[in-house]
Amino acid sequence: MELTFGMVRTGILGYGGGPSVIPLIRHEAVVRYHWLSDDEFGEVLALANALPGPIATKMAAYLGYREKGALGAVVAVLAHILPTCIAMIALLSAVTFLSSSKVVAGMIAGVTPVIAVMLGTMAYEFGEKAVKGLGIYAGIGFFAVSFLLLESFQIHPAIVIILFLAYGTVHFKTVSKLKKQRRDKEGSA
Repeated sequence: MELTFGMVRTGILGYGGGPSVIPLIRHEAVVRYHWLSDDEFGEVLALANALPGPIATKMAAYLGYREKGALGAVVAVLAHILPTCIAMIALLSAVTFLSSSKVVAGMIAGVTPVIAVMLGTMAYEFGEKAVKGLGIYAGIGFFAVSFLLLESFQIHPAIVIILFLAYGTVHFKTVSKLKKQRRDKEGSA
């Protein structure tokens, strides 16, 4: 029960993502229940940071496993994430219920232009960086290619992003190699 209560508290009180929850998990594991010493917690935290995935969930799984084995890991993770899941379901239900409300529709209508401006600003800044890095013609060309892939051929945006990341990787390596060859030629001359 201590494990469940400790992880539910971190799930309910933790706000702002994994790293902000770590002090709460530390308090439960080190101060309140004495599952770990401060040094052990630091070592586990360092290991959890080295692994991929959400840090708070990894810490909950480790503490659960250490205290109660595999079943404890499952219980700890569920106890940590269920409060957030329940809150999200409740909020989405409230939004769905209130979506026909004129007040909520007015709030959404008021926020929509702000979001549009933020996305437009972000797109402009991204395009500006692309033009600075690649040149105006390549920037316009890549914009046209991405627009055609997305709108004309209906290719999923994730695939288009992966294609451009792959191109960027090849482009970056090629440019780096050419610069290195140029420096080597200038150094030997």
